[in-house]
Amino acid sequence: MLTLLLTFLVAAQNRMGERERGDVPGWVLITLMTAGIVTVLWAFAGPRLLTILTDALDAVAPT
Repeated sequence: MLTLLLTFLVAAQNRMGERERGDVPGWVLITLMTAGIVTVLWAFAGPRLLTILTDALDAVAPT
């Protein structure tokens, strides 16, 4: 995902030199990068976060 985003950014930067049609708004890039970071972190931390949530709910709710 991160490689795809970096490739997109480099390609967009190369095209900007050819013709000036404006820039991608900063909020779009921030949104894409945030989504990429969340996806990567969720892939690594997802199972652990699920375990923490399950343990917390089990401690509060009687079974």
